[in-house]
Amino acid sequence: MFVVQACGEFDADEVDLLLAAWEEADERALPATVVDLTGCVFGDSSFLGALLIARSRHLASGRQLVLAGPLQPRILLLLAVSGTMEAFDVTENLAEAVNRSTG
Repeated sequence: MFVVQACGEFDADEVDLLLAAWEEADERALPATVVDLTGCVFGDSSFLGALLIARSRHLASGRQLVLAGPLQPRILLLLAVSGTMEAFDVTENLAEAVNRSTG
């Protein structure tokens, strides 16, 4: 399992960090990636786009992508308003995400 910890705010200036993490996840080709969003307080459309890219890459390669919460209010709002919440496997906490991605 590959774990990506996203903390702080993510907009177009920071999204390259996530895209680099997705590249590393692809290179490692582990069965699952957990994105720990507990410390992520803001994300704009470029952040959402990066998450959707990760989702597409994981689906295409048969790997699992899990978003670990608890999600902060602005992240919840972004996923709800964009209608993408159902596209992601979201857990209440990191331990649940790790458990889900390992078995």
